[in-house]
Amino acid sequence: MIMSETVNIGKIQIERTAAVAPMAGVADRAYRVMCKRYGAAYVVSEMVSAKGICYSDRKTAQLCTVTDEERPMAVQLFGSEPDFMARAVEIVLGFNPDIIDINMGCPVPKVIGTGAGSALMRDIPLAASVIEAAVKAAGETPVTVKIRSGWDSGSINAVELAKAAEESGAAAVAVHGRTRDMFYSGEADMNVIRAVKSAVSIPVIGNGDVTNAAECLKMYEETGCDLVMIGRGSYGNPFVFGEIKAALNGEDYTPPTVEKRMRIMLEHIRIMLELSEKSEEMAMHEARKHAAWYMNGFYGSAKFRGRCFQLSSFSEAERLAEEFVELQHSRGVF
Repeated sequence: MIMSETVNIGKIQIERTAAVAPMAGVADRAYRVMCKRYGAAYVVSEMVSAKGICYSDRKTAQLCTVTDEERPMAVQLFGSEPDFMARAVEIVLGFNPDIIDINMGCPVPKVIGTGAGSALMRDIPLAASVIEAAVKAAGETPVTVKIRSGWDSGSINAVELAKAAEESGAAAVAVHGRTRDMFYSGEADMNVIRAVKSAVSIPVIGNGDVTNAAECLKMYEETGCDLVMIGRGSYGNPFVFGEIKAALNGEDYTPPTVEKRMRIMLEHIRIMLELSEKSEEMAMHEARKHAAWYMNGFYGSAKFRGRCFQLSSFSEAERLAEEFVELQHSRGVF
């Protein structure tokens, strides 16, 4: 397929391969760094409460930190009050993000209950006001919006919201092809992403069900989107970005050996521990799910994943990784 090599969001140039989706509780700095190292074109922070940052919440401020290794990077905010959104944008600008993203797609009840996330898809005038406030406060920093296809199957209104976002000054819109009530079940609707792309002139980022290079190329071809964003398909699999980059360049791709997967898993955990302000044991609680994801799909992985959720130290993770490699070798997997 013939594609331009980059996409511009405002003045920010992004390689047209694949980006990391914002994932609360998953895509922390260690996760983003690993994905960038293995080929991700662009990353977005975990979502940050606009109201929370206005009240100087320490944890919220930590979520806004942008490092050079992660660039280009967006900080994602959620909120439903224009005034708080504007103030939050002003605060976030102090962290020098490349882009500010507004979450209008999160399906989680505690976010919906505040009128934010995908709840804003039911009130497009309010959504537009939130975007306008953010754009005005952001100045030269581009503002993007992440949405879903709609609230439910009876209210597919991604096109309407995308048009409102563009009119309100948004520099790009990301579309997850599921409704709010689907959460992460069923199949993402490529038709909705294609319809949004046809309806607006700003860049459109497609999101949903991409786990490998073939699915990424399919999304580009079927929707005409300007960039593909990957969420769950990158769990324990930062290599997917290199696979996609190779496919787009017409190059051969060799998947990592099981030894390399385990080395990178340990590297990922080590970074998590280095960045954490918690004790090693508490930080390992957060690393457990990542260790399990790296082992997914291999022989005996179910048993090993169970053991991952008992890890309490880095040395235990090292021993478990060694045992896992030995088991795979015994089955002829290298």
